[in-house]
Amino acid sequence: MRRLSFWLLVLLLHFEQLQSRTATPPLPVLPIPSVAQLRWQRREIIMFFHFGMNTFTDREWGTGYESPGLFDPAALDAGQWVDAAAAAGVDLVILTAKHHDGFCLWPSRYTDHSVERSPWRGGRGDVVREFVDAARSRGVDVGLYLSPWDRHEKTYGQEIEYNEYYMAQLQELLTRYGSVSEIWFDGAKGKNATNMTYYFQDWFQTVKQLQGSINIFSDAGPDIRWVGDESGFAGPTCWSSINRTMLKIGEAGIENYLNTGDPRGTDWVPPECDVSIRPGWFWHKNETAKPLSQLLDIYYKSVGRNCVLLLNVPPNTTGLISDADVVRLKEFRSALNTIFSTDFAKGSKAQASSQRGGKNGGFAACNVLDGEDTTYWAPSEVDGRRQTSGYWLKLGELDPTVRFNVIRIQEAITMGQRIKQHKVYADGKAVVTNGTTVGHKRLHRLESAVHARAVRIWIKESKGPPLISSVGLHFDPFH
Repeated sequence: MRRLSFWLLVLLLHFEQLQSRTATPPLPVLPIPSVAQLRWQRREIIMFFHFGMNTFTDREWGTGYESPGLFDPAALDAGQWVDAAAAAGVDLVILTAKHHDGFCLWPSRYTDHSVERSPWRGGRGDVVREFVDAARSRGVDVGLYLSPWDRHEKTYGQEIEYNEYYMAQLQELLTRYGSVSEIWFDGAKGKNATNMTYYFQDWFQTVKQLQGSINIFSDAGPDIRWVGDESGFAGPTCWSSINRTMLKIGEAGIENYLNTGDPRGTDWVPPECDVSIRPGWFWHKNETAKPLSQLLDIYYKSVGRNCVLLLNVPPNTTGLISDADVVRLKEFRSALNTIFSTDFAKGSKAQASSQRGGKNGGFAACNVLDGEDTTYWAPSEVDGRRQTSGYWLKLGELDPTVRFNVIRIQEAITMGQRIKQHKVYADGKAVVTNGTTVGHKRLHRLESAVHARAVRIWIKESKGPPLISSVGLHFDPFH
């Protein structure tokens, strides 16, 4: 009898140990992001500065025949640009080092069409250097745009010669100025432009050789893709995955594919939504900044649809961001802080259809409320075998006197993007909103505010078990 009691005690202790053991994480659903892509995604808003010869000629696309003597921003202060970006909560800024007109904002050894031939700083200035130094001194990362289309360079149209020229300038930018976090390529050029074959793969490999942690942007990545429009809007369905082999940079007719991504895509290439705060990309005296309501709408349709917002703010002819634009940027950041600084989901009780590893498995529903990027709710393996019924996550014991009109859902994208369809219920009855993909962040902006004791998210369809890292409830007074 004593021996039987002993073995029963051993079995009980073993069972308790199994119950207290943290469950292993589930397998990822490929593709998954790199460390550099994750860091980029979490920035959410970054900033573009379109500045150059077009600023002084009142054009969007220059001819390439402009005199360098026109470039003379008497009060240029790159520190003021970066301060404006930082005040908007931005920690990555990108400069047009060379636009389509071919004028270089640094003294390139390979052309006479640069700041070196301008009156600015007596021909000894370097906008790229001042930009990089201003950003670094403020703890802000930098990116650069080097236009492939060059309307000034005489070798443009000569396949070998121009690709060598472009590569040489690329090497200058990526070896002279320290760490560069993002480099921008595009296929933009006029309808009647000289035919030219760009050696994108050669450029990409050189970029990675010179800057190992950089993200490369283009229509087809390899790290970040264009969203397919310049309005700042991603599709209501937006996958981070695509098949890069289906895309050619600069090719027409790929916009819809870029806008929505591909659930069967084998490459993780998340979209960047580029849009200007003004109607034009370069500064024009007769243009003004978009109203706050429009900027907020862009935010919800970019960051709120699994994208990073690249907001262009063009410096003026004096070399400064216009005062009105600086004010608008501060208003934009203040509005976002007002909306998202209070989370009415905090203090609620999270429950789920199941959780991986049981009670102490480390993947509890309450993980969606802890504010950590590295934790998440994961359903159990058993629940995963009955996907036809979907999965659900519930936030209960909410304050019914509080109203909210923004619902935030975030996936643990380190493990891949999974959710295909979801619905959100208030108090178990009314469907307050529904959608398809989630990704890094999905923001549902409701037509009217809601009071509820409980909110339930039903994941109707997903690629494997859904992994949710965060859920929030917010109030937008500007809506």
